Amino acid sequence: MDDFEAHRGHLHAIAYRMLGSRNEADDAVQEAWLRFARTDTNGIQDAAAWLTTVVSRVCLDMLRARRTRREVALDARLPADSSDPEQEAILADSVGLALLVVLDTLSPAERLAFVLHDMFAVPFAEIAPVVGRSTQATKMLASRARSRVRAAQVPDSDVSRRREVVDAFLAASRNGAFAALLDVLDPDVTVRADASAAPAGAPTLLRGVRDVAEQALAFSRRAKDAHVRLVNGSPAILVTPRGRLVTAMTFTIANGKILTIDIIADPHRLGHLCIEPS
Repeated sequence: MDDFEAHRGHLHAIAYRMLGSRNEADDAVQEAWLRFARTDTNGIQDAAAWLTTVVSRVCLDMLRARRTRREVALDARLPADSSDPEQEAILADSVGLALLVVLDTLSPAERLAFVLHDMFAVPFAEIAPVVGRSTQATKMLASRARSRVRAAQVPDSDVSRRREVVDAFLAASRNGAFAALLDVLDPDVTVRADASAAPAGAPTLLRGVRDVAEQALAFSRRAKDAHVRLVNGSPAILVTPRGRLVTAMTFTIANGKILTIDIIADPHRLGHLCIEPS
């Protein structure tokens, strides 16, 4: 199985960008390993290409099943290719977060075509059989996806401007000001919580301005222990009852509106945050 292990990191990178979830990416790579183990590898001339096709088919099936269930599982940030994808996930910047949100708006076939071609330089002729389209039709899938990604909002680079938005969000949460929350949240805002932040049985993803605003109002009882600090260079909200960090909320902001909120409560992830002194 040395051939498989040599490509595991590459396969996980593809699966993560396809699925937006480290747990689901792990499942997809494991399924690819099982298929590889059941296959006579003597007939495989290019193991990397064969495994890329297999993990792509697995991811496509998972995306289609997710659409049928009308569920989304985004549980971490976009990692760069690295020997330590978990650490890269923790340190990934807001552009990666925004890209995951945009990718989630694509159809499964569009997402696969864009990820494989534009991120991993897989030729369209090799992608076409995976999505069941002609090469030309596959190019069109990637083109449509590329247009959506390019048209997506670019996160604000001005730290002071982002700080104002986060301050306004925290103040509105503390004061129970529903209208003020609506002013700072994008209509399609998304909240993602890691498993430690979400109570048992609670959703780890919430989408839509009204639902997110209502959750922010529920947060008001904890807001007295919250304050804004720079975390990994960006304004974030830290919840520190009795001086102990229990939750961090990081934000993606564009045009003065909050696009995504990531709620981190896992102690390991919290321990790797770079928090600037106040």
